Amino acid sequence: MIAIVDYGVGNLRSVERALLRAGARPRLTSDKDELAAASGLVLPGVGAFAACRRELERGNLGRWIVDLARKGHPLLGVCVGYQLLFEESEEHGRHEGLGLLGGRVVEVRNSDRLPVIGWCRLRQTEWSPLWDGVADQSYFYFLHSYTPAGSRDALASTPHSPAAAAARLNVMGTQFHPEKSGADGLRVYANFLALCGEG
Repeated sequence: MIAIVDYGVGNLRSVERALLRAGARPRLTSDKDELAAASGLVLPGVGAFAACRRELERGNLGRWIVDLARKGHPLLGVCVGYQLLFEESEEHGRHEGLGLLGGRVVEVRNSDRLPVIGWCRLRQTEWSPLWDGVADQSYFYFLHSYTPAGSRDALASTPHSPAAAAARLNVMGTQFHPEKSGADGLRVYANFLALCGEG
């Protein structure tokens, strides 16, 4: 079972549908026992970093996710869920992240419009199992105004997102939305499932 962390924010149903199509048995949950029993966790997120972080802290859910990740549970963050994995964000002030990936989240600097909305080619900068079967320079769908400024854990980049994906051991994430990115997005989810032993 793949647990989609339900903390009151995010495009939960579209992530759930995409994971189903990729072959998962997803469950929307905030139950700590279910999260601990899952073969992998997906942390979605939509909106502002601070609001998402605040909701994640209800019932100490953020600390629970960090503990599970540090014990080796596979964790995939998507969009703001991905940003939450970093050390901090400068969105509307300084806000502490979960600290599972190195770097900070800043406003997008190389775009003539904010938010960045639409399809963009993704340049794979490091090998990752997430890219299995996904060609370099494939298009993925983005919707964001903030992004990691860069990271020693980066796996891919775009002109507006120097760390459009990143990973450190069992913790990984994407600034783009795999669930809105067609066949290549479903492939990214399927590759995550394989890492969780669900493929």
